[in-house]
Amino acid sequence: MPSKLTVDTPDDLKIVITRAFDAPRDLVFNCITTPDLVKRWMTGPPGWTMPVCEIDLRVGGKYRYVWRNTEGQDMGMGGIYREISRPERIVSNELFDEDWTGGETVATMTLAERDGRTTLTTTVAYSSTAARDAALRSGMTEGMEMGYANLDALLKTV
Repeated sequence: MPSKLTVDTPDDLKIVITRAFDAPRDLVFNCITTPDLVKRWMTGPPGWTMPVCEIDLRVGGKYRYVWRNTEGQDMGMGGIYREISRPERIVSNELFDEDWTGGETVATMTLAERDGRTTLTTTVAYSSTAARDAALRSGMTEGMEMGYANLDALLKTV
């Protein structure tokens, strides 16, 4: 049975999103760091695609994502990898092209495996409480759950 994500706000600046997957950690890590695989699950809400997914997975390497809706509107974001410990941890900064989050955020993803099941925990640190709260109101977590449902399906096929 698929897991649902949980959302926590441990302090005034952070959002912690946790989601479990029925797959080994190495496979989940590959699906979140391989451009061709990311484009298959991180498509955004219905009507959106991900035409750009660039990942230079090394400390100091950059990543770039662009989503496009059916009207041709783009939403882009990117950042730089600060820390990579394969397959258990990635730390990166991120900034949307249209900066609705109040500046750069720092995302820390950890992957923990137990009995062939992987728990992905993403902690996003914002520049202010207002930015964190705006992110929560944006529908971000609902969009993440849609993507994670797609990832569940992908993990069964790769």
